[in-house]
Amino acid sequence: MSGIRNGNSGSTLITNIGELMTQDLEHRVLKDAAIVFEGERIAWMGSSADAPSADEQIDAEGRAVLPGWVDSHSHLVFAGDRTAEFEARMAGESYSAGGIAVTTGATRAASDDELTRLVRDRVAEAVSQGTTYLESKTGYGLDVENEARSARIAAAEVDEVTYLGAHLVPKGSDPEEYTDLVCGPMLDAVLPYVRWADVFCERGAFTEDQSRRVLTAARDAGLGLRVHGNQLGEGPGVALAVEFAAASVDHVNYLSDKDVRALAETWAGWDAATGRGTKGTVATCLPACDLSTRQPLAPGRELIDAGVQIALAANCNPGTSYTSSMAFCVTTAVLQMHLSVHEAVRAATYGGALALGRESGNDADGERAVGSLAVGHRADLHMLKAPSATHLAYRPGIPLTHSVWRAGVRAA
Repeated sequence: MSGIRNGNSGSTLITNIGELMTQDLEHRVLKDAAIVFEGERIAWMGSSADAPSADEQIDAEGRAVLPGWVDSHSHLVFAGDRTAEFEARMAGESYSAGGIAVTTGATRAASDDELTRLVRDRVAEAVSQGTTYLESKTGYGLDVENEARSARIAAAEVDEVTYLGAHLVPKGSDPEEYTDLVCGPMLDAVLPYVRWADVFCERGAFTEDQSRRVLTAARDAGLGLRVHGNQLGEGPGVALAVEFAAASVDHVNYLSDKDVRALAETWAGWDAATGRGTKGTVATCLPACDLSTRQPLAPGRELIDAGVQIALAANCNPGTSYTSSMAFCVTTAVLQMHLSVHEAVRAATYGGALALGRESGNDADGERAVGSLAVGHRADLHMLKAPSATHLAYRPGIPLTHSVWRAGVRAA
């Protein structure tokens, strides 16, 4: 078989897969399937009956295999606890952006070693549940030294790092002066460690004008763009994300018809069947956060029906979504957001990769795709203790991860 080497090649064959949900461009779901990977790359996929030999063989015993989760929105670099805030919110107090300040003090006070350990533990927790590709933001340092430190620590522990100095204006700071800091010295300090920049464009955080300044500075510095938008009410977040051709706009709880149309129009030049053309702005839905803040769930069904590409992400953070369970997000999307199982799994895998610009790549360019299973893509696999992915929603709350491979290495 082409692509499979003999001898000490380190090839692994997983056979007798009950359901192989590829999430590739053809949306293939293979039954009684097998997959071979060598090193970090997928080398072959097909029927178990046609499977080649490999150095190691694993019998899936009828279990389902799908791509590892791609969590495209998290805030993992933090210390401290906000249990009291959560209890108050559950007792009826409304959520506002101001609680971020509580975490800032604890994060600044933590040592590098402590923050590194905390991030590493959170990554391990996510991987143990099937997440194989992780983004994390800064945003709990909120001064030059601590934002740069957060970016440096994150860069050593996660796959993608996003600069979120524009998370909240620290207490006692002038909003305009702080925005200048975010756009200048703070941005310069984090640049060696980050690929993306984000802004919390929301009441209580950054205004439309301030957000535009942040996005302009980040774009001019060569960073990809993301926007926290439309979480607490209709606002300018979606419009700004579209204006700046941001890779994603995240939260999207409150969308006008105009917002949905604007997002859909960004995908007019992209061919979903081939993955070619001009990509639009992904709408990233964060259902665990929506439940924790008692906001309406993002309108994932409406967005998909309008032609918008969506992602699901855990938004792990200490204030509004202290979970790394992508399976919980998938379950919620099916049971409460009216997505099919296939749509929800796709949003949590391929959709996340699309939001991070990692949905394509193969042997030719060496930048291996994540979020889908195809020859040449990165061998990120999630085996379930179930015969199909439907069990994720059919058996809500049951831990269904059996095994995880991250870049071809058994990780759980």
